[in-house]
Amino acid sequence: VAVIIGMAGNTRRIPQMENEERLTSLQNPRIKSVVRLRDRRDRDREGRFIIEGFREISRAVESKLNLEEIFVCPDFYLGSNEATLLEFAQSSLGTKVQTVSKDVFQKMSYRDRPDGLLATAPRPEWNLDRLSARIEKVKESHKTPLLIVAQSIEKPGNLGTLLRTADAAAIDGLLVVDRCTDLFNPNVVRASVGTLFTVPVAECSSDEAILWLRNHKVKMVATSPDAESDYCDMDLTVPLAIIMGSEQYGLDERWLSETDDQVSIPMAGSADSLNVAMATAVVLFESLRQRRTSTDE
Repeated sequence: VAVIIGMAGNTRRIPQMENEERLTSLQNPRIKSVVRLRDRRDRDREGRFIIEGFREISRAVESKLNLEEIFVCPDFYLGSNEATLLEFAQSSLGTKVQTVSKDVFQKMSYRDRPDGLLATAPRPEWNLDRLSARIEKVKESHKTPLLIVAQSIEKPGNLGTLLRTADAAAIDGLLVVDRCTDLFNPNVVRASVGTLFTVPVAECSSDEAILWLRNHKVKMVATSPDAESDYCDMDLTVPLAIIMGSEQYGLDERWLSETDDQVSIPMAGSADSLNVAMATAVVLFESLRQRRTSTDE
């Protein structure tokens, strides 16, 4: 059987993939190993994590993340492009593909409505060296760096939404500092819709982040309900890092004392603040608006 399917802008005809061995035992050690990766302690101990979903795995594959294995259950497929994704992962990354039964896949899945694709991968070590190379390329192209710093974000959904927002704005880097939530938590991967693999990310401490931003001459602007400056009145066209704090406590005193400026987002209703991901998006897209206006002039 042949199907016409496309990926990354290419449409081609390839053979329908089949797998002779179908894992059906819920007690299989490989399956149990995958299930354990839902727990942060096991992810930390094994240095591995799971990626579930077609869009999430597609973005991981396109970013050339080193996937170990993709477990598939065609009974749950929602589209027609799964075969292309699997063929591409096998041919370009050497990823193993393993078919499993519905019961086995449901045991591995952490979603209410699985789509039949779940991968495992070694957890990458994303440090500031990764962003340094990115910033140098930005400067060489005569563009102005734009970054986000997320300090002690507690909720996986918020961190995932920050990643999705960062991807939408095509920012130059996201610094996850003093982490509370595991960047490779399955719910971060899910909430990011796989943009965890498209956004340049680095994990570090606050001290490391502040020193790195100073060395790269990036202005640090924090949002604060107590700030006197409206975010729309601030010049956000300079090399910029938008500094965001935890949902409950906001930025700590170290960051508030180190930032170059603080801005507020006016609240017209009874709430005194926005969700951290929403607040980031508001300031981030104001920066993009100012940059477009500056270029047009």
